[in-house]
Amino acid sequence: MRAVVQRVRSCSVSVQGKPDQRIENGLLVYLGVGRGDGEKEARAMTDKVLNLRIFPDTEGKMNLSVKDTGGGLMVISQFTLYGDAREGRRPSYVAAEEPAKARGVYELAVRLCAESGLPVATGEFQAHMDITYTNVGPVTILLDSEKKF
Repeated sequence: MRAVVQRVRSCSVSVQGKPDQRIENGLLVYLGVGRGDGEKEARAMTDKVLNLRIFPDTEGKMNLSVKDTGGGLMVISQFTLYGDAREGRRPSYVAAEEPAKARGVYELAVRLCAESGLPVATGEFQAHMDITYTNVGPVTILLDSEKKF
């Protein structure tokens, strides 16, 4: 499982014909599900995201998590995090889980985030979305359940 985590002041997602989802002062999490990922990876990734200390404390040091600050989470499914462009010019997505299985793992991760009690918003799985956000810092962290980076 892979994630791109960004500290945001505000974030909204628009899916054609549906009301915008939005959060304030929290994390935008682009979440990709890889082949073979399941409950173990979803639980580990969710725990990492919820407890990642990337918010400033009273001294300005990044010592607080989104749980500590009571911020929101915007969790967006993004299979392109498994794009491999090492050869040629068109990325290969063979490392991404097939949509039917990926949906279940993604939805589990969203449920686990919601169980934290924090506000959680999402886009729509397999939909074209417009995402607007203000990255604070900027702070952007890459996470991989196989610890490749």
